[in-house]
Amino acid sequence: MRLRLVPQNTSFDFFHRWKFWIGLSSLMMVLSLVAALVLGLNFGIDFRGGTTIRTDSPTPVNVAVYRQAIEPLGLGDISIAEVNDPTFRDDQFVAQVRIQSQDGEEAVSEEVITSVQNVLRGVAPDISFPAIESIGPKVSGELIQSAILAVIAALFVVLIYIWLRFEWQFAVGAVAALFHDVLITIGVFAVLQIKFDLAIIAALLTIVGYSLNDTVVVFDRVRENLRKYKKKALSEVLNLSINETLSRTFMTSVTTLIALISLFVLGGDVIRGFVFAMILGVIFGTYSSIFVATATLLWLGVKRDWSKPDNTEGNQFANIDA
Repeated sequence: MRLRLVPQNTSFDFFHRWKFWIGLSSLMMVLSLVAALVLGLNFGIDFRGGTTIRTDSPTPVNVAVYRQAIEPLGLGDISIAEVNDPTFRDDQFVAQVRIQSQDGEEAVSEEVITSVQNVLRGVAPDISFPAIESIGPKVSGELIQSAILAVIAALFVVLIYIWLRFEWQFAVGAVAALFHDVLITIGVFAVLQIKFDLAIIAALLTIVGYSLNDTVVVFDRVRENLRKYKKKALSEVLNLSINETLSRTFMTSVTTLIALISLFVLGGDVIRGFVFAMILGVIFGTYSSIFVATATLLWLGVKRDWSKPDNTEGNQFANIDA
């Protein structure tokens, strides 16, 4: 008995209110951009420069006491956060103390790190410091620039690939979906003020690949059906194509989400931000493949050139549940 989250033969009308979905997606993108510009991103140590000291103690973390002990050192704005993880032992209490780079210094000096460790030992004698991470502001600025260029380059290469693989209307639709996924994910991180570091950039690039895979599967079926049903309106062909690949899309998304949620719960705090970004990417990527990429294609229209040979290679597996 085969498991199906979606019936094999569906006939949902995805384009009955396609202008509404385009408007909703545009609104979410604008709100995400405003959130990123107004609220700003909670850049991690990779992008801000400074030092993060990870503490490990058999006694519960008291953030107020830690802060009160460090304040006399005059280090400016100090961020202290307790780390909770189901994989920790019952007698393991972890915190992260983040110290920004001091004026005129590339990174927090060894003397400052030693001073922080000494005052924390005064309030928690059994405390240990399993990890210390430092990065200078110059390097962090270069990392921000490189990260932005990496995402833009990925979107540009996708645009060229889809343009050559299909037509320019398909390329615009695919890039619109990818830009939608990346921008909304960034907006969620800005609203929730989740730490944004290099791992999140890796997640964004992975989201681009995942969303593109979903979109190309749908576009392959669209191109096949455009040649197969020459008299049907474009909206009917798009509806048919999405319905034919719907089971495959949902099975792929659900199985991916099961793995990601397991990692989010059990994987530890080190990869939690990356996994959270991936979860958002899978959800918004599935949505955009159906409601953004194809709706943009419907809006732009497609020139049906029947002089080209009917090439269905690569489409024979589009309706397989995987």
